[in-house]
Amino acid sequence: MPIHEYECRKCHHRFETLVRSSDRPQCPQCDSRALERLLSAFALGKAEPARAEAPASCGSCGMAPGSCMLQ
Repeated sequence: MPIHEYECRKCHHRFETLVRSSDRPQCPQCDSRALERLLSAFALGKAEPARAEAPASCGSCGMAPGSCMLQ
């Protein structure tokens, strides 16, 4: 069952509702069936992996240059 967004042409109330193919939705505020189906904008985001902090600059750990494990 898809969720659709509507605006009532009578009272201009905007709402979302689950709609089956056989249903004819009505405004929850004024019970009118004179509705305009709106284009809903939704966000599809890609989860970003957690970012590790940048390693300390070379020489900050006290190891000799070139022997650092982070390089």
